[in-house]
Amino acid sequence: MSASTVSTKKAAPAPGSRKKLTLPWILLIVAGALALVSVVRLISGANDLTSVGQVSGALSLAVPIGLAGLGGLWAERAGVVNIGLEGMMILGTWFGAWAGYQWGPWTGVLVGIAGGAAGGLLHAIITVTFNVNHIVSGVAVNILALGFTQYLSNFTFADAPGGSSKQSPQVEPIAKITIPGLSDWMADLQAKHWFFISDLAGVIGGLVTEISLLTIVALLLIPGTWWVLWRTSFGLRLRSCGENPIAAESLGVNVYKYKYIAVIVSGALAGLGGVYLSEVASPIYQEGQTGGRGYIGLAAMIFGNWMPGGMALGAGLFGFIDSLKLRGGAENVHAMLLLIAILLVLVCVWQLYKKKYIQAGVAAVFAALLFLWYATTDSVPSQFVDAAPYLTTLLVLALSAQRLRMPKADGMPYRKGQGK
Repeated sequence: MSASTVSTKKAAPAPGSRKKLTLPWILLIVAGALALVSVVRLISGANDLTSVGQVSGALSLAVPIGLAGLGGLWAERAGVVNIGLEGMMILGTWFGAWAGYQWGPWTGVLVGIAGGAAGGLLHAIITVTFNVNHIVSGVAVNILALGFTQYLSNFTFADAPGGSSKQSPQVEPIAKITIPGLSDWMADLQAKHWFFISDLAGVIGGLVTEISLLTIVALLLIPGTWWVLWRTSFGLRLRSCGENPIAAESLGVNVYKYKYIAVIVSGALAGLGGVYLSEVASPIYQEGQTGGRGYIGLAAMIFGNWMPGGMALGAGLFGFIDSLKLRGGAENVHAMLLLIAILLVLVCVWQLYKKKYIQAGVAAVFAALLFLWYATTDSVPSQFVDAAPYLTTLLVLALSAQRLRMPKADGMPYRKGQGK
């Protein structure tokens, strides 16, 4: 057999394998999604859907979710399920505010990261060294973090000026930047409410107006994570621990070390997400501030198929829906009914093309119900508005479940030398 034949066979894609999306295709999909939102905006009259304020608010709400999701990605790529992200975020909020109001916001950032990393270290000790069930360990970390911060607040914040047993004194905010000229131009274009152009201007304007320096750091961590985990030998070894730790050990990889590193980094990233909440989103620590964002970050990671880019899209989606709830409330969420209905029609057409008639029928029925709901109402109940981000989480996970592929050894027990 010739060398050319061998190389041709190696290059042949596996049956049923998915082709990777190239950058032009990704940009085309994003443009199509923005055009669809623009159509919905014109029909519904909900001009705030893509305003500068809406995009800026969505980014602010997406960053802590994305940091938690990024933390979950690090841990699970090494084979450790991290349900404790919520607790690590709680530690980040408390330690970030505690250090921030005394020694400045950037000191608070470092101390908050350390607090989250300490939670990650605890989770690593329990799961990696003692081989306890990962879910049980994560829940324990969440409970311990909540109780620990409540206990500390009674001794630190209660007697501080402007503080109480449930909140810290105000923290000096981290500086925000605006690109002069471009920001005003985008705001003017967005205010004209033109099809697509105004929507694109709103998105760009939201990304260049009043952006916190910590937001920029968080955004850079996404490509940074991709480069470290997929373009370095360190990342290859770490990911091998999540795919087949026994094989990795046979090749000389210290599996315990890489799992520890991954889970500690996971906690540090979740802690940074907590710092963002107590220093950027609101310059104060408050009890219950995380609001389940650690769990939503985990959902964003699953939606993104354990990849940084997909996770970022998931976090952006959840942040967008959450921002809609805060800005315009019932009117914006009512417009989303029309958007979801149109998306379900597209899903129906796609399923018919693939000759999956049952799935197409289900999508068509739900699309018809949503069109009817939109046409016969002017707003949605306040309870639905409040639940919209969580319903979106469940809907997205349900629709994307069939294409997911988690690391093969994710959550599986491992003992050093078990392959011998």
